[in-house]
Amino acid sequence: MSDWRAILDQNAFDFSRSGSTDARLNRLIEQRRHLVGPTAMLFYDEPLQLVKGEGVWLYDSAGKRYLDAYNNVPVLGHCHPRVMDAVTAQMSQLNIHTRYLDDALHRYAQQLLSTLPLKQGRLVMTCTGSEANDLALRLARLHTGQQGVIVSAAAYHGNTQAVTDVSPSSLKRGQVPAYVACIDLEPLNTEGIDASAYLDQQVEAAIAQLQRDGYGCAAFLVDSIFSSDGVYADPPGMLKAAAARVQRAGGLLIADEVQPGFGRTGSNLWGFDRHQLSPDIVTFGKPMGNGYPVAALAADETLLAELAEVSGYFNTFGGSSVAVAAAQAVLDTLDEEALQANALSTGNRLKQGLQGLAEHYEPLSHVRGAGLFIGVDIVSSEDPTRPDSVLCSRIVNGLRQRGVLIGAAGRYGNVLKIRPPLCFNHDHAQHLLDALEQVMAQDLIRR
Repeated sequence: MSDWRAILDQNAFDFSRSGSTDARLNRLIEQRRHLVGPTAMLFYDEPLQLVKGEGVWLYDSAGKRYLDAYNNVPVLGHCHPRVMDAVTAQMSQLNIHTRYLDDALHRYAQQLLSTLPLKQGRLVMTCTGSEANDLALRLARLHTGQQGVIVSAAAYHGNTQAVTDVSPSSLKRGQVPAYVACIDLEPLNTEGIDASAYLDQQVEAAIAQLQRDGYGCAAFLVDSIFSSDGVYADPPGMLKAAAARVQRAGGLLIADEVQPGFGRTGSNLWGFDRHQLSPDIVTFGKPMGNGYPVAALAADETLLAELAEVSGYFNTFGGSSVAVAAAQAVLDTLDEEALQANALSTGNRLKQGLQGLAEHYEPLSHVRGAGLFIGVDIVSSEDPTRPDSVLCSRIVNGLRQRGVLIGAAGRYGNVLKIRPPLCFNHDHAQHLLDALEQVMAQDLIRR
């Protein structure tokens, strides 16, 4: 894959090549084609019709069970009873927006804000991470008077116009706007590289570019596990110098915790903590409600007061009674079920197993990640320096046929992305490893 923008299509079903032997599936595909817009893609070479979820397992319409090692939204596991009970109980009593006093919202905000390093932290509730990141950019630009934003080269931060413009991986053609400066993470795979110094140099150059072009630096918007770029997590602390440079230049540090947050990295509740960062703004999304649409932004009161003087912000469904009930259940259950510790333990076991497989199969290269967010580079057997997106897709679809669901990521679409619910345990990890070895043994030559 020569153009990294094709990552958008790497996980997608190709409607032009549909031709399953299952007549019922073909009918569903045709209905999808005619009733749902072409911007909504399906996964895998043969799409799945899922009808049930429980824990780390998903079930299709034929009753086949799939191990979910991909979906981070159900962070506690699919259909967790604690969330279902909380949402059902609240829905049967009241569901209203935030223009009325709500003790539950206050309790949740206090509990979440207590985990953040903000001096006078305040919480703004939204429905999606896209909305939270959109608002974060508004705050940063208003506060700094600048327009420029620094992101990683294959970043994804949402789908409003403002955040699509700073999400290079969303573009199939053209370039990001001139006020967006991208840092390249691919050299982090180089053995012996000083990751901290390299990232600091990249950000220094990005700031200089934005200032030279007259945009200035409003913010460094960062997903600290670099999920869309192919999962770059180590070493801890590698972003500290780069983040400090942005803040010295007058820009704000926006920590996008949609991917690394809520204990996924195992060592910390938040991804930015793993790198010893002090963000000015923190955004949350996807796993926050375990499948119920709830997201948020946290920032110091002074930043939000500046916006309030200009326009304020209200989100009809952000912070609704039911959304808060779901979010509270997630926060409580993460602690009660020790899921962060499980992410660390199981993630280490999974990485060790993947590294073991990489010793036997040439295309498996550069196993990396933190907790239960792991990436594995897939490279050509003939040339280990060449990313192999075609083989990556074969592996992803081979696992799907064997009842294990993962995805692909990375600048060249050649990174296996493993990101299961945090209740994923050692037995589940072994199940995934066994399935991957079967795929590799069937399709590929061992070292």
